[in-house]
Amino acid sequence: MATIDRANRHTAEHRRMTTAPVFTLVLHLSIPTTFSMLITSIYNLADTYFVSSLGNAATSAVGVVYSIQSIIQAVGYGFGMGAQSLISRRLGEDKKAEADLYGTSGFVGAVLVGALLMVLGLLHPPTLMRLFGATETALPLACDYGFWILLGAPVFCSSFVLNNILRAEGKAAFSMVGLCSGGLLNIGLDALFIQGLRMGVAGAAIATMLSQIVSFAILLSFFLTKRSIVQIHIFHVSRDLGDYLTIFRVGLPTVFRQSLGSVATTLLNRAVRPYGDAAMSAVSIANKLYMLLRSMLIGIGQGFQPVAGYNYGAKRYDRVRQAFYSAIILGTGYGLAASVVLFFLSGHILGLFRPGDTEVIAIGGEMLGYLSLSLPVLGYSTFVNQLYQCLGFVAPATFLASCRQGIFFLPLILLLPALLGLRGVLVTQALSDLLTFAVSIPFHIAILKRHIPPPESA
Repeated sequence: MATIDRANRHTAEHRRMTTAPVFTLVLHLSIPTTFSMLITSIYNLADTYFVSSLGNAATSAVGVVYSIQSIIQAVGYGFGMGAQSLISRRLGEDKKAEADLYGTSGFVGAVLVGALLMVLGLLHPPTLMRLFGATETALPLACDYGFWILLGAPVFCSSFVLNNILRAEGKAAFSMVGLCSGGLLNIGLDALFIQGLRMGVAGAAIATMLSQIVSFAILLSFFLTKRSIVQIHIFHVSRDLGDYLTIFRVGLPTVFRQSLGSVATTLLNRAVRPYGDAAMSAVSIANKLYMLLRSMLIGIGQGFQPVAGYNYGAKRYDRVRQAFYSAIILGTGYGLAASVVLFFLSGHILGLFRPGDTEVIAIGGEMLGYLSLSLPVLGYSTFVNQLYQCLGFVAPATFLASCRQGIFFLPLILLLPALLGLRGVLVTQALSDLLTFAVSIPFHIAILKRHIPPPESA
Protein backbone atom coordinates (compact mmCIF):
# COMPACT_ATOMS: atom_id res chain seq x y z
CA MET A 1 0.00 0.00 0.00
CA ALA A 2 2.82 2.41 0.90
CA THR A 3 4.49 1.69 -2.44
CA ILE A 4 1.25 2.45 -4.30
CA ASP A 5 0.78 5.69 -2.35
CA ARG A 6 4.32 6.79 -3.18
CA ALA A 7 3.79 5.95 -6.87
CA ASN A 8 0.57 7.97 -6.95
CA ARG A 9 2.24 10.94 -5.27
CA HIS A 10 5.09 10.72 -7.76
CA THR A 11 2.67 10.76 -10.70
CA ALA A 12 0.70 13.70 -9.30
CA GLU A 13 3.85 15.68 -8.50
CA HIS A 14 5.32 14.99 -11.96
CA ARG A 15 2.16 16.35 -13.53
CA ARG A 16 2.19 19.45 -11.36
CA MET A 17 5.87 20.23 -11.93
CA THR A 18 5.62 19.86 -15.71
CA THR A 19 2.21 21.45 -16.41
CA ALA A 20 1.35 24.06 -13.75
CA PRO A 21 1.95 27.77 -14.61
CA VAL A 22 5.67 28.30 -14.14
CA PHE A 23 5.76 31.67 -12.38
CA THR A 24 3.10 30.53 -9.91
CA LEU A 25 4.97 27.26 -9.35
CA VAL A 26 8.30 29.00 -8.73
CA LEU A 27 6.62 31.47 -6.39
CA HIS A 28 4.83 28.66 -4.56
CA LEU A 29 8.07 26.75 -4.00
CA SER A 30 10.11 29.89 -3.27
CA ILE A 31 7.96 31.07 -0.38
CA PRO A 32 8.72 28.12 1.95
CA THR A 33 12.37 27.87 0.86
CA THR A 34 12.87 31.61 1.35
CA PHE A 35 11.15 31.48 4.72
CA SER A 36 13.35 28.54 5.69
CA MET A 37 16.49 30.42 4.73
CA LEU A 38 15.23 33.49 6.60
CA ILE A 39 14.66 31.55 9.82
CA THR A 40 18.03 29.80 9.46
CA SER A 41 19.78 33.16 9.11
CA ILE A 42 17.76 34.66 11.94
CA TYR A 43 18.86 31.97 14.36
CA ASN A 44 22.46 32.52 13.24
CA LEU A 45 21.90 36.19 14.01
CA ALA A 46 20.26 35.24 17.31
CA ASP A 47 23.56 33.68 18.41
CA THR A 48 25.31 36.92 17.50
CA TYR A 49 22.66 39.06 19.18
CA PHE A 50 22.66 37.20 22.49
CA VAL A 51 26.41 36.60 22.47
CA SER A 52 27.07 40.29 21.73
CA SER A 53 25.82 41.07 25.24
CA LEU A 54 28.87 39.15 26.51
CA GLY A 55 31.31 41.56 24.82
CA ASN A 56 33.31 42.02 21.63
CA ALA A 57 35.61 39.04 22.28
CA ALA A 58 32.60 36.71 22.49
CA THR A 59 31.12 38.16 19.30
CA SER A 60 34.37 37.72 17.41
CA ALA A 61 34.62 34.12 18.74
CA VAL A 62 31.26 33.32 17.15
CA GLY A 63 32.52 34.86 13.91
CA VAL A 64 35.60 32.60 14.00
CA VAL A 65 33.56 29.42 14.54
CA TYR A 66 31.21 30.52 11.75
CA SER A 67 34.05 29.73 9.35
CA ILE A 68 34.15 26.16 10.70
CA GLN A 69 30.37 25.91 10.43
CA SER A 70 30.75 26.90 6.77
CA ILE A 71 32.95 23.84 6.16
CA ILE A 72 30.40 21.58 7.84
CA GLN A 73 27.69 23.19 5.73
CA ALA A 74 29.85 22.70 2.63
CA VAL A 75 29.84 18.94 3.16
CA GLY A 76 26.12 18.82 3.92
CA TYR A 77 25.16 21.05 1.03
CA GLY A 78 27.60 19.23 -1.27
CA PHE A 79 25.84 15.91 -0.75
CA GLY A 80 22.45 17.60 -0.46
CA MET A 81 22.64 19.74 -3.60
CA GLY A 82 24.24 16.90 -5.55
CA ALA A 83 21.39 14.59 -4.55
CA GLN A 84 18.81 17.31 -5.21
CA SER A 85 20.03 17.95 -8.76
CA LEU A 86 20.13 14.25 -9.61
CA ILE A 87 16.80 13.48 -7.93
CA SER A 88 14.82 16.29 -9.58
CA ARG A 89 16.10 15.32 -13.04
CA ARG A 90 15.50 11.58 -12.45
CA LEU A 91 11.97 12.26 -11.23
CA GLY A 92 11.43 14.41 -14.32
CA GLU A 93 12.61 11.45 -16.40
CA ASP A 94 10.25 9.20 -14.39
CA LYS A 95 13.14 7.13 -12.96
CA LYS A 96 12.12 6.91 -9.31
CA ALA A 97 14.35 3.94 -8.41
CA GLU A 98 17.44 5.97 -9.30
CA ALA A 99 16.09 8.89 -7.27
CA ASP A 100 15.76 6.57 -4.24
CA LEU A 101 19.34 5.39 -4.69
CA TYR A 102 20.78 8.91 -4.91
CA GLY A 103 18.73 10.11 -1.95
CA THR A 104 19.73 7.27 0.37
CA SER A 105 23.38 7.26 -0.68
CA GLY A 106 23.67 11.05 -0.30
CA PHE A 107 22.27 10.78 3.22
CA VAL A 108 24.69 8.01 4.24
CA GLY A 109 27.66 9.83 2.70
CA ALA A 110 26.86 13.02 4.60
CA VAL A 111 26.61 11.18 7.95
CA LEU A 112 29.99 9.49 7.45
CA VAL A 113 31.88 12.59 6.31
CA GLY A 114 30.23 14.67 9.03
CA ALA A 115 31.50 12.18 11.62
CA LEU A 116 34.99 12.44 10.15
CA LEU A 117 34.91 16.25 10.43
CA MET A 118 33.80 15.95 14.05
CA VAL A 119 36.71 13.68 14.97
CA LEU A 120 39.32 15.76 13.15
CA GLY A 121 38.00 19.03 14.54
CA LEU A 122 38.04 17.84 18.15
CA LEU A 123 41.64 16.58 18.06
CA HIS A 124 43.07 19.96 19.13
CA PRO A 125 40.53 22.84 19.14
CA PRO A 126 42.94 25.70 20.12
CA THR A 127 45.13 25.09 17.06
CA LEU A 128 42.03 24.95 14.86
CA MET A 129 40.62 28.20 16.27
CA ARG A 130 43.90 30.06 15.83
CA LEU A 131 44.06 28.79 12.26
CA PHE A 132 40.65 30.34 11.62
CA GLY A 133 41.65 33.73 12.98
CA ALA A 134 40.86 33.75 16.71
CA THR A 135 42.60 36.42 18.78
CA GLU A 136 44.09 35.37 22.13
CA THR A 137 41.24 37.08 24.00
CA ALA A 138 38.64 35.27 21.89
CA LEU A 139 40.42 31.89 21.81
CA PRO A 140 38.94 30.24 24.95
CA LEU A 141 35.46 31.42 23.97
CA ALA A 142 35.90 30.12 20.42
CA CYS A 143 36.98 26.72 21.81
CA ASP A 144 33.91 26.57 24.08
CA TYR A 145 31.57 27.46 21.23
CA GLY A 146 33.33 25.31 18.64
CA PHE A 147 33.28 22.12 20.76
CA TRP A 148 29.50 21.80 20.60
CA ILE A 149 29.28 22.83 16.95
CA LEU A 150 31.80 20.14 15.97
CA LEU A 151 30.02 17.57 18.13
CA GLY A 152 26.87 18.11 16.08
CA ALA A 153 28.60 17.91 12.68
CA PRO A 154 27.10 14.52 11.58
CA VAL A 155 23.57 15.75 12.34
CA PHE A 156 24.17 19.11 10.65
CA CYS A 157 25.46 17.46 7.45
CA SER A 158 22.70 14.86 7.17
CA SER A 159 19.96 17.44 7.86
CA PHE A 160 21.07 19.38 4.79
CA VAL A 161 20.63 16.25 2.66
CA LEU A 162 17.12 15.46 3.97
CA ASN A 163 16.15 19.07 3.44
CA ASN A 164 17.34 19.12 -0.16
CA ILE A 165 15.71 15.79 -1.03
CA LEU A 166 12.34 17.17 0.04
CA ARG A 167 12.93 20.30 -2.05
CA ALA A 168 13.99 18.21 -5.04
CA GLU A 169 10.68 16.39 -5.09
CA GLY A 170 8.66 19.60 -4.70
CA LYS A 171 7.93 19.21 -0.98
CA ALA A 172 9.33 22.59 0.02
CA ALA A 173 6.66 23.03 2.71
CA PHE A 174 7.84 19.86 4.50
CA SER A 175 11.38 21.19 4.38
CA MET A 176 10.23 24.50 5.82
CA VAL A 177 8.53 22.82 8.78
CA GLY A 178 11.71 20.97 9.73
CA LEU A 179 14.08 23.91 9.36
CA CYS A 180 11.83 26.53 10.92
CA SER A 181 10.97 24.38 13.93
CA GLY A 182 14.65 23.99 14.71
CA GLY A 183 15.37 27.67 14.02
CA LEU A 184 12.65 29.00 16.29
CA LEU A 185 13.68 26.57 19.02
CA ASN A 186 17.26 27.84 18.66
CA ILE A 187 16.19 31.42 19.33
CA GLY A 188 14.26 30.40 22.46
CA LEU A 189 17.12 28.26 23.76
CA ASP A 190 19.60 31.09 23.14
CA ALA A 191 17.58 33.34 25.42
CA LEU A 192 17.26 30.59 28.04
CA PHE A 193 20.87 29.37 28.06
CA ILE A 194 22.66 32.71 27.65
CA GLN A 195 20.47 35.15 29.54
CA GLY A 196 18.51 32.83 31.81
CA LEU A 197 21.07 30.20 32.83
CA ARG A 198 24.18 32.37 32.22
CA MET A 199 25.94 29.62 30.24
CA GLY A 200 27.90 32.07 28.05
CA VAL A 201 29.01 31.21 24.53
CA ALA A 202 28.80 27.49 25.27
CA GLY A 203 25.08 27.99 25.87
CA ALA A 204 24.68 29.50 22.40
CA ALA A 205 26.44 26.51 20.82
CA ILE A 206 24.42 23.97 22.82
CA ALA A 207 21.24 25.77 21.72
CA THR A 208 22.33 25.46 18.10
CA MET A 209 23.19 21.76 18.43
CA LEU A 210 19.92 20.85 20.19
CA SER A 211 17.83 22.77 17.68
CA GLN A 212 19.59 21.03 14.79
CA ILE A 213 18.84 17.64 16.36
CA VAL A 214 15.15 18.56 16.58
CA SER A 215 15.18 19.80 12.98
CA PHE A 216 16.85 16.57 11.84
CA ALA A 217 14.26 14.45 13.68
CA ILE A 218 11.37 16.31 12.08
CA LEU A 219 12.84 16.07 8.58
CA LEU A 220 13.59 12.36 9.01
CA SER A 221 10.03 11.75 10.22
CA PHE A 222 8.64 12.70 6.79
CA PHE A 223 10.64 9.84 5.28
CA LEU A 224 9.92 7.33 8.07
CA THR A 225 6.17 8.01 7.89
CA LYS A 226 6.25 7.58 4.08
CA ARG A 227 5.07 11.10 3.25
CA SER A 228 7.95 11.67 0.84
CA ILE A 229 8.23 10.51 -2.76
CA VAL A 230 11.87 9.49 -2.42
CA GLN A 231 12.40 6.54 -0.10
CA ILE A 232 15.43 6.39 2.20
CA HIS A 233 16.07 2.77 3.07
CA ILE A 234 19.04 0.52 3.74
CA PHE A 235 18.15 -1.46 0.60
CA HIS A 236 18.77 1.64 -1.53
CA VAL A 237 22.29 2.30 -0.25
CA SER A 238 24.64 2.08 -3.20
CA ARG A 239 27.65 -0.22 -3.03
CA ASP A 240 29.23 1.52 -6.01
CA LEU A 241 31.73 4.21 -5.04
CA GLY A 242 31.01 5.86 -8.38
CA ASP A 243 27.49 6.80 -7.23
CA TYR A 244 28.86 8.66 -4.22
CA LEU A 245 31.41 10.40 -6.41
CA THR A 246 28.64 11.38 -8.84
CA ILE A 247 26.55 12.87 -6.03
CA PHE A 248 29.50 14.78 -4.63
CA ARG A 249 30.71 15.83 -8.09
CA VAL A 250 27.33 17.37 -8.93
CA GLY A 251 27.34 19.04 -5.51
CA LEU A 252 30.91 20.26 -6.01
CA PRO A 253 29.91 23.85 -6.88
CA THR A 254 28.22 24.11 -3.49
CA VAL A 255 31.26 22.62 -1.77
CA PHE A 256 33.47 25.23 -3.42
CA ARG A 257 30.99 28.00 -2.62
CA GLN A 258 30.74 27.06 1.05
CA SER A 259 34.40 26.14 1.52
CA LEU A 260 35.59 29.32 -0.12
CA GLY A 261 33.11 31.15 2.09
CA SER A 262 34.91 29.68 5.08
CA VAL A 263 38.31 30.65 3.68
CA ALA A 264 37.00 34.13 2.86
CA THR A 265 35.62 34.61 6.37
CA THR A 266 38.92 33.44 7.86
CA LEU A 267 40.93 35.86 5.71
CA LEU A 268 38.41 38.60 6.51
CA ASN A 269 38.92 37.92 10.23
CA ARG A 270 42.69 37.97 9.79
CA ALA A 271 42.56 41.19 7.75
CA VAL A 272 40.44 43.00 10.32
CA ARG A 273 42.19 41.54 13.41
CA PRO A 274 44.91 44.27 13.56
CA TYR A 275 42.15 46.86 14.03
CA GLY A 276 40.95 45.28 17.31
CA ASP A 277 37.96 43.44 18.71
CA ALA A 278 35.56 46.33 17.98
CA ALA A 279 36.36 46.13 14.26
CA MET A 280 36.11 42.33 14.32
CA SER A 281 32.77 42.56 16.09
CA ALA A 282 31.48 45.10 13.55
CA VAL A 283 32.55 43.01 10.56
CA SER A 284 31.11 39.82 12.10
CA ILE A 285 27.72 41.46 12.68
CA ALA A 286 27.65 43.17 9.27
CA ASN A 287 28.62 39.95 7.52
CA LYS A 288 25.81 38.02 9.21
CA LEU A 289 23.27 40.73 8.39
CA TYR A 290 24.33 40.56 4.75
CA MET A 291 24.08 36.77 4.83
CA LEU A 292 20.55 37.16 6.17
CA LEU A 293 19.59 39.28 3.16
CA ARG A 294 21.46 37.02 0.72
CA SER A 295 19.77 33.95 2.19
CA MET A 296 16.45 35.24 0.85
CA LEU A 297 17.88 35.22 -2.66
CA ILE A 298 19.24 31.71 -2.16
CA GLY A 299 15.74 30.70 -1.03
CA ILE A 300 14.23 32.03 -4.25
CA GLY A 301 16.86 30.09 -6.19
CA GLN A 302 16.08 26.91 -4.28
CA GLY A 303 12.46 27.40 -5.30
CA PHE A 304 13.23 27.56 -9.01
CA GLN A 305 15.85 24.80 -9.12
CA PRO A 306 13.47 21.81 -8.71
CA VAL A 307 11.18 23.29 -11.38
CA ALA A 308 14.12 23.70 -13.76
CA GLY A 309 15.51 20.23 -12.96
CA TYR A 310 12.16 18.42 -13.32
CA ASN A 311 11.40 20.08 -16.65
CA TYR A 312 14.92 19.64 -17.99
CA GLY A 313 14.58 15.91 -17.28
CA ALA A 314 11.17 15.95 -19.00
CA LYS A 315 12.69 17.90 -21.94
CA ARG A 316 10.34 20.85 -21.37
CA TYR A 317 13.00 23.42 -22.16
CA ASP A 318 10.54 26.29 -22.53
CA ARG A 319 9.56 25.81 -18.89
CA VAL A 320 13.21 25.73 -17.81
CA ARG A 321 13.66 29.19 -19.34
CA GLN A 322 10.47 30.45 -17.73
CA ALA A 323 11.57 29.17 -14.33
CA PHE A 324 14.91 30.95 -14.61
CA TYR A 325 13.38 34.28 -15.66
CA SER A 326 10.74 34.00 -12.94
CA ALA A 327 13.54 33.75 -10.38
CA ILE A 328 15.30 36.76 -11.93
CA ILE A 329 12.15 38.89 -11.62
CA LEU A 330 11.58 37.89 -8.00
CA GLY A 331 15.24 38.17 -7.00
CA THR A 332 15.94 41.54 -8.61
CA GLY A 333 12.81 43.09 -7.12
CA TYR A 334 13.75 41.85 -3.67
CA GLY A 335 17.39 42.92 -4.10
CA LEU A 336 16.42 46.50 -4.94
CA ALA A 337 14.10 46.77 -1.95
CA ALA A 338 16.65 45.24 0.43
CA SER A 339 19.37 47.54 -0.89
CA VAL A 340 17.35 50.65 -0.03
CA VAL A 341 16.58 49.40 3.48
CA LEU A 342 20.20 48.45 4.12
CA PHE A 343 21.61 51.73 2.82
CA PHE A 344 19.42 53.99 4.93
CA LEU A 345 18.90 51.92 8.09
CA SER A 346 22.21 50.10 8.60
CA GLY A 347 23.19 52.25 11.59
CA HIS A 348 19.90 51.64 13.36
CA ILE A 349 20.12 47.90 12.71
CA LEU A 350 23.67 47.65 14.06
CA GLY A 351 22.61 49.62 17.11
CA LEU A 352 20.32 46.74 18.07
CA PHE A 353 23.36 44.50 18.47
CA ARG A 354 25.76 46.95 20.11
CA PRO A 355 23.67 49.83 21.50
CA GLY A 356 25.80 52.85 22.23
CA ASP A 357 28.96 51.35 20.73
CA THR A 358 29.66 54.11 18.22
CA GLU A 359 32.85 52.47 16.88
CA VAL A 360 31.13 49.18 16.02
CA ILE A 361 28.15 51.00 14.50
CA ALA A 362 30.35 53.28 12.37
CA ILE A 363 32.57 50.48 11.02
CA GLY A 364 29.70 48.05 10.43
CA GLY A 365 27.54 50.77 8.88
CA GLU A 366 30.23 51.65 6.34
CA MET A 367 30.60 47.99 5.34
CA LEU A 368 26.83 47.55 4.95
CA GLY A 369 26.69 50.73 2.85
CA TYR A 370 29.11 49.20 0.35
CA LEU A 371 27.25 45.88 0.38
CA SER A 372 23.92 47.59 -0.37
CA LEU A 373 25.33 48.63 -3.76
CA SER A 374 25.79 45.02 -4.86
CA LEU A 375 22.50 43.59 -3.55
CA PRO A 376 20.36 44.42 -6.64
CA VAL A 377 22.56 42.23 -8.90
CA LEU A 378 23.36 39.50 -6.38
CA GLY A 379 20.27 37.47 -7.31
CA TYR A 380 21.16 37.35 -11.00
CA SER A 381 24.65 35.92 -10.47
CA THR A 382 23.30 33.49 -7.86
CA PHE A 383 20.60 32.15 -10.21
CA VAL A 384 22.94 31.73 -13.18
CA ASN A 385 25.20 29.62 -10.96
CA GLN A 386 22.25 27.61 -9.60
CA LEU A 387 20.90 26.99 -13.11
CA TYR A 388 24.15 25.39 -14.24
CA GLN A 389 24.28 23.26 -11.09
CA CYS A 390 20.70 22.02 -11.10
CA LEU A 391 21.03 20.95 -14.74
CA GLY A 392 24.25 19.05 -13.97
CA PHE A 393 26.86 21.22 -15.72
CA VAL A 394 29.49 20.88 -13.02
CA ALA A 395 32.55 22.67 -14.45
CA PRO A 396 30.94 26.05 -15.24
CA ALA A 397 28.84 25.85 -12.06
CA THR A 398 31.99 25.27 -10.00
CA PHE A 399 33.77 28.17 -11.68
CA LEU A 400 30.88 30.54 -11.03
CA ALA A 401 30.55 29.30 -7.44
CA SER A 402 34.25 30.04 -6.95
CA CYS A 403 34.07 33.64 -8.17
CA ARG A 404 32.30 35.46 -5.38
CA GLN A 405 34.42 34.39 -2.41
CA GLY A 406 37.33 32.84 -4.22
CA ILE A 407 38.60 34.00 -7.58
CA PHE A 408 37.74 37.65 -6.92
CA PHE A 409 37.49 37.88 -3.14
CA LEU A 410 40.79 36.23 -2.18
CA PRO A 411 43.15 38.51 -4.15
CA LEU A 412 41.08 41.56 -3.21
CA ILE A 413 41.20 40.83 0.54
CA LEU A 414 44.98 40.50 0.28
CA LEU A 415 45.47 43.61 -1.88
CA LEU A 416 42.91 46.22 -0.80
CA PRO A 417 43.68 46.35 2.95
CA ALA A 418 47.33 46.98 2.10
CA LEU A 419 46.27 49.91 -0.10
CA LEU A 420 43.27 51.31 1.78
CA GLY A 421 43.61 50.05 5.34
CA LEU A 422 40.38 49.13 7.14
CA ARG A 423 38.28 50.58 4.31
CA GLY A 424 39.87 48.05 1.98
CA VAL A 425 38.58 45.27 4.24
CA LEU A 426 35.08 46.74 4.30
CA VAL A 427 34.71 47.19 0.53
CA THR A 428 36.13 43.82 -0.58
CA GLN A 429 32.93 41.71 -0.56
CA ALA A 430 30.85 44.30 -2.40
CA LEU A 431 33.44 44.69 -5.14
CA SER A 432 33.75 40.90 -5.46
CA ASP A 433 29.97 40.61 -5.85
CA LEU A 434 29.91 43.20 -8.63
CA LEU A 435 32.72 41.45 -10.52
CA THR A 436 30.89 38.12 -10.17
CA PHE A 437 27.78 39.71 -11.68
CA ALA A 438 29.77 40.89 -14.70
CA VAL A 439 31.26 37.42 -15.28
CA SER A 440 27.83 35.76 -14.99
CA ILE A 441 26.39 37.57 -18.02
CA PRO A 442 28.25 35.63 -20.75
CA PHE A 443 27.60 32.37 -18.89
CA HIS A 444 23.88 33.16 -18.86
CA ILE A 445 23.91 33.72 -22.63
CA ALA A 446 25.93 30.54 -23.22
CA ILE A 447 23.72 28.12 -21.28
CA LEU A 448 20.54 29.33 -22.97
CA LYS A 449 22.14 29.12 -26.41
CA ARG A 450 23.82 25.72 -26.01
CA HIS A 451 21.68 23.70 -23.61
CA ILE A 452 18.18 25.19 -23.33
CA PRO A 453 16.86 25.66 -26.86
CA PRO A 454 13.94 28.07 -27.38
CA PRO A 455 10.50 26.53 -28.14
CA GLU A 456 10.77 26.83 -31.91
CA SER A 457 13.98 24.71 -32.00
CA ALA A 458 13.16 22.36 -29.11
